[in-house]
Amino acid sequence: MHYPKELWQKVEKRAQGMKIEGINEGAGPIHPALMIVGEAPGREEIESHIPFHGDSGKELMKSLASIGLKREDVYITSAVRSRPYSVKEVFSKRENKKVTKYPNRKPTKKEILAHAPLFDYEIKQVQPKLIVAVGNTALERLLGPGHKISQEHGTVIKDTPILQLNDQEDGYVWSKEKYTIFPQYHPAAVFYNRKLTEQIAKDWLVIKPYLKKEAKIN
Repeated sequence: MHYPKELWQKVEKRAQGMKIEGINEGAGPIHPALMIVGEAPGREEIESHIPFHGDSGKELMKSLASIGLKREDVYITSAVRSRPYSVKEVFSKRENKKVTKYPNRKPTKKEILAHAPLFDYEIKQVQPKLIVAVGNTALERLLGPGHKISQEHGTVIKDTPILQLNDQEDGYVWSKEKYTIFPQYHPAAVFYNRKLTEQIAKDWLVIKPYLKKEAKIN
């Protein structure tokens, strides 16, 4: 999705001084079978301009295929549309000297708030009925602090408002519209804990009955 120039300029101004770079626009159809919300793009996504590219994207595509969907059926975005990075000094054995690296990191609450106009714009344009939140950052952006994937994965949160930017643009209020939310582990979780593979596969199957009802997926 191409964001209006003035909207992106607003977000850039809100994010001044923050350690974030580039833009990875959300992608997918209007009125999709599902909207998938992640945390933030990594270096690979910023370079390819494809949301959930690389290894985590492959895992996500496996989950979608298990419920009869393809990338083209879903809209994919994240709470932050730029790459948050850290600055670290490390010793390189290959170069035999200290080097500066800029690894990916989790976005801060201030960075998530700075990008709220983009996320709210996408919700308004895409008008999803079913939203999959992959990871804690996405889940808390939608439903507020205190929600945890480890406790809520594989459940269904029906007919709930979600958080949106308030009129002062310095915090959140609840939306008038209601959605069905599916909390899920982030696709990359299996890289750190292979024991989650079977659980993640089982959790995604919970979504399928809702697809049959809302998106008429067989």
